[in-house]
Amino acid sequence: MEKTVLFTVEDSTALITLNRPERHNAICRDLLVRLYDAIDEVAHNDAIKAAIITGNGKSFCSGLDLEVVGKENLLDPRGDGRDMPDVFSACKKPIIGAVNGNAITGGFELALNCDFLIASENARFIDSHAKVGIHPGWGMTQLLQQAVGQRMAKQMSFTCRPLSARDALLHGLVNEVVAAEELIPRAKQIARDISEVNFEIMLEIKALIEKQNEVSLEQSLKIERQRFQGFLKRAKLLF
Repeated sequence: MEKTVLFTVEDSTALITLNRPERHNAICRDLLVRLYDAIDEVAHNDAIKAAIITGNGKSFCSGLDLEVVGKENLLDPRGDGRDMPDVFSACKKPIIGAVNGNAITGGFELALNCDFLIASENARFIDSHAKVGIHPGWGMTQLLQQAVGQRMAKQMSFTCRPLSARDALLHGLVNEVVAAEELIPRAKQIARDISEVNFEIMLEIKALIEKQNEVSLEQSLKIERQRFQGFLKRAKLLF
C-alpha cells in the first residue's frame, strides 16, 4: 500500500507530497499523522532549512475524505492534543505551499497554514464548508481574511465559489502563479534562496512578522527593538 504522504530531503529542502491521487489527496487520519510527523521532522532536523508541501496528481488537496468523517479521529489524529494549526505554528522554519490543482475546504486550510503559496496556472481555491455542511476548524475563518481581506473572505466562504489562480494572485492569496511544470522547480528555487540567507536572522524576522497576529503593533515594534538591541550587543562581542 502506498504511503499517504511522501517525504524526501534534497540539499536543505524537504519535499512533503500528499499522496492519495486517486482520492484527490483527500484527508484521512493516516494522511494527517504522516503530514504532522513530516512537519515535526522539518522543525527538529537542523539540516533542513525550508519545506515544500504539494499534492500528487491533479489536485493539491480536496479536503476531508467524507467517507471517513465520523469514523476516524481527524481532530487529534496522533492523540497528542495537537491539530493542524498547532503543528504548523510549532515549526519555525518556512513552509512553502506549492498548489497544483484544487485546494478545497480542509485542503484550502492546509494551504493557508503555509507561510506563502506558489500556485500553478490550473490551481483553484474553494471554501465549501457552508456548502457541504462541515464547520471550519483549521483556521479558515481567520487565515483567509488575513490573506485576502474580510470582504473577499466573506464572499468566498458565503458563496463557496472557486477562486482561480490568477484571481488568487490579484487578491494577494498567492505569491506567484507559474506553469504547472514549473511549480516544483520554482518552489525549490525559493527554498534555495532561503537557505542562502543568515538563517538565524531570517527566523527572527519570521517570528516578528507573525507577532502581528498575537499582539498590538506597538508591542510588536517594542519586541523588534529589544531583539535588535540584543543583536547589537552580541555583534559587539563578536567584532
